[in-house]
Amino acid sequence: MKLGQLIRRLVTAGAGIVMAGALLTVPAAPAHAAPGGSGPYPADYETTLRLPRHTVYRPAVLPTGVRLPIVAWGNGACRADGTWFENFLKELASHGFLVIANGRPGGTGTTDAEMLLDAIDWAIAENSRLTSRLRGRIDTTKIAVMGQSCGGLEAYEVSDDPRVTTTGIWNSGFMSAADKIQLSRLHAPIGYFIGGPGDIAYENAIDDWNRLPAGLPAFMGNLDVGHFGTYSQPNGGEFGRVGAAWLKWQLKGDAAAKAMFVGTGCGLCSGPWQVMRRNLS
Repeated sequence: MKLGQLIRRLVTAGAGIVMAGALLTVPAAPAHAAPGGSGPYPADYETTLRLPRHTVYRPAVLPTGVRLPIVAWGNGACRADGTWFENFLKELASHGFLVIANGRPGGTGTTDAEMLLDAIDWAIAENSRLTSRLRGRIDTTKIAVMGQSCGGLEAYEVSDDPRVTTTGIWNSGFMSAADKIQLSRLHAPIGYFIGGPGDIAYENAIDDWNRLPAGLPAFMGNLDVGHFGTYSQPNGGEFGRVGAAWLKWQLKGDAAAKAMFVGTGCGLCSGPWQVMRRNLS
């Protein structure tokens, strides 16, 4: 059975609460969203008939001369609500990324890993579609797959796609030893962002870390905030700040962002984050 099928069965049976945590207390999306995020390009979300099961976050005003790398996002609990992590996703998009979340704004039901690939396929097509507002505005060579809790398992499932530039695992980790064989398929740098020992995904994430392929560039940061992170805080809180930095380094080569993760005096090496690193340079 594929992981995506297993996820859907567990969520339907109620076990998804263990996998993905209880429902996050993220405020409902406003009737009329407004641009947000602390980056240079205030971001908003929209929907499109060409990708009807997703929510697209992007700079409200497309910046001139800036191509937007692609970030495909899976929600906690594999929940099909594309605005459940609105503050966090606007923060990422405001730094010049095209962020595509599984689920429509305020949507219901469950998602699957294939929806992350649908998002990537759509973005690549939009970059060349003649009448698209995003034509020529997307960097189709830089792609992240990320997700929180159950959404992190979705990101794992598609991370072997050769187009993927980096994988982001947020408050997540494989539950079953049988699934951990998928770690051997990882080929791109991976970042783990976990909520400390109080996070129900902590032990799974640590076990995954210890099984990563030799030579794979990897970062793990633990912030003692538990499974629900800081996503609902303004601009996604500390998780939003660090998530944007990881993407700016991995997808844009930003030197200042890189300094947060690399070196003996890295920006996250002192303070509230507990850091582990492998093969980062």
